[in-house]
Amino acid sequence: MNLFADLMASGSGLPQKVDGPSIQKRRGVEIKSAREIEIMRKASQIVATVLREINLMVEPGMTTGDLDAYAERRIREMGAVPSFKGYHGFPASICASINYEVVHGIPSSKRLIKTGDLLKVDTGAYFDGYHGDSCITIAVGDVSESAMELSRVAKEALMAGLSQIKPRNTLLDIAGAIEDLVKANGFSVVEDYTGHGVGRNLHEEPSVFNFRTNELPNLTLRPGMTLAVEPIINAGSKFCRTLRDGWTVVTKDRNLSAQWEHTILVTSDGCEILTDRGDE
Repeated sequence: MNLFADLMASGSGLPQKVDGPSIQKRRGVEIKSAREIEIMRKASQIVATVLREINLMVEPGMTTGDLDAYAERRIREMGAVPSFKGYHGFPASICASINYEVVHGIPSSKRLIKTGDLLKVDTGAYFDGYHGDSCITIAVGDVSESAMELSRVAKEALMAGLSQIKPRNTLLDIAGAIEDLVKANGFSVVEDYTGHGVGRNLHEEPSVFNFRTNELPNLTLRPGMTLAVEPIINAGSKFCRTLRDGWTVVTKDRNLSAQWEHTILVTSDGCEILTDRGDE
């Protein structure tokens, strides 16, 4: 959800959340305490639970509005607040992006989910002052082999990136592993949107990029960092555009897009996947 991160970076004159967590003053890259990490585990497991349940319940004929209502109810039942709803004006608790929609799709009671769809569901939960954030790609019904391959590679790219997370490695180690795997499979990495730090704010420093670049700070990883790693890959070109609703991002060539995301903790010898769904 890095349009939000871009907004945060642009200045302090942005509207705060009305119903839920306010956007706190930026603190730079934070190292979380043991207490903070335990809270983030709980927030992240709420997200993991919701996504696991949505993955099991999705079927053709439902609407993306149905999924949004379910996600909000479950997040609140577990004692948290939806991280996305109201965030810089976003109107829902999930992003639901279908097929060539890349990110930030707005759920609607009029948007039917059909067999063959590649559905990206991204959500976050704010619990006791901290956020968890994750995204899955769901193959709905009878999906084409090419769509399944795109989702599989996006998921493998996420895990390749996570395999590079350990103290003294850098963000470029993560980015390189993701980019190499994606390109080796003939797909493209979306460069307009990146992962991010996560904690008191849904989006914190640093930007966790999925491609090699010298234009973003190449931070060295340290234990206690909490990051949202989220490769977004396209079947065609990497170029995207935003629709008139101001949120929904689509591929310019109308080819498919896939995304997988986890919130992770950098540990002394690797990383802990805080949003692990236990279903893989």
